Amino acid sequence: MEWFGWRLSKNPAADKAAVFGPQAILQDLDKRVPQYLDDVDQGKLIYPACKRTRSDTHGDVRSIWDHTRLEAIRYVTMVPRREFELLAEPARQPEMLEAYLRQRPHEDTVIEFTGSTMSDLAIAIVAGFNWLNHCAVLAGVDRDKFSGTLNNFRKVTVLAQQWWAMEGADERCGQMLAEREKPPLMLYLIWTEYTRLAKEVASAAFFGSSIERATDGRREVLNREFAGRPDELNSALDELTETMAGFESARDPGDLVS
Repeated sequence: MEWFGWRLSKNPAADKAAVFGPQAILQDLDKRVPQYLDDVDQGKLIYPACKRTRSDTHGDVRSIWDHTRLEAIRYVTMVPRREFELLAEPARQPEMLEAYLRQRPHEDTVIEFTGSTMSDLAIAIVAGFNWLNHCAVLAGVDRDKFSGTLNNFRKVTVLAQQWWAMEGADERCGQMLAEREKPPLMLYLIWTEYTRLAKEVASAAFFGSSIERATDGRREVLNREFAGRPDELNSALDELTETMAGFESARDPGDLVS
């Protein structure tokens, strides 16, 4: 639908197959984050993404969603010596989770690395959440949807730590990866949560404070545009309903196709 700048994918799994699995995600981020930041530096894109309007380059909701999470994950990819790859290394997960739980929360989005690998990763992860909180304020996200993000993620991390402490965790991890499932690798934990929060930012930036009001406004436009053409109007309204339902159920920008 032209108003949104995207359509629903008929086969989301196929669309995302190329970036499934921890190593594929790392390779994808290693390529796309620097390219995105380079485009921003060259003035090709409005930054942060949540400030874009529909008339801007990549001002569609899918792009804002995807680029907002890239902005958050960039801190992790900047950790020296490509140490961010440890986020996906099963043998290092207990150490990684423990380091994160030791890290005291901070409010910084401009950070300095310490030279301690695990501490730097933990600092970067928190900075990513802080960036998303910053974007949420800029976009006008309902505060209830972003309250306690660090505390909530800490609880998730504790559960992951308990999972890895159980006997046979390494074997279960390997089996889950072989079956295309997602064990609680820190990479999956942060990427999933960054993606969820970035969607809230994109929704507020694109639709305003209420998806319902934005949809009602679009219905009014369609009623005027197709006045006297009931069949075309009904078709457009059905497409609008399907499109909005698809956005609300989407769990990844890849579920939407430009």
